Amino acid sequence: MLDLYSPGTSPLHRLSPGPKMLVLMIGATALFLNESLPITVGALCGVLLLYPVAQLTLKQAWQQIRPLLWIFALFFALQWWFSGIALAAYVVLRLAALILLASLVTLTTRSSDMIETMTWALGFLRPLGVNPAKVGLAISLALRFIPVLAQIAQEVREAQKARGLERSVLAVAMPVAIRTIKMADDISDAIESRGYRP
Repeated sequence: MLDLYSPGTSPLHRLSPGPKMLVLMIGATALFLNESLPITVGALCGVLLLYPVAQLTLKQAWQQIRPLLWIFALFFALQWWFSGIALAAYVVLRLAALILLASLVTLTTRSSDMIETMTWALGFLRPLGVNPAKVGLAISLALRFIPVLAQIAQEVREAQKARGLERSVLAVAMPVAIRTIKMADDISDAIESRGYRP
């Protein structure tokens, strides 16, 4: 359920997980430190240009953010109300760029490869009593959480729309929260049933 990998032979698919995850961390940090709207727009365009390089379509890129449009609209409205339209655009575009970048990594990298790479990279924490395998698994699941949550939100929103409740924030938010908790329980049960003891 959590492996969003899209098979391919692109340069990004062939690239080892380490460099991609490093670029993701650096890119995410840079996006949050940056306060320029033009730079944010440029970063978003740059991420979108990487999708064809990865043999992924712009439709697939759109599918990564489409379920979150209502959240974007809410953030935009709130920021516009409190801080103006420029900051509102900056916040939404920055979030979109971050989601698209994280999705690009998950679409071109197998879950098992990501966990293995993170476990190796976090090996220096072992003398401190930290289990790198558990941390690696947690980070890997976190990287996939946003796209999966977006998919859940889209499914719930479509179901509520069919009932005429798409404008009710509570009617959409509550089922999303419940399904997210259920998903977390299912993941926990799956890990325990497989006897995962890193």
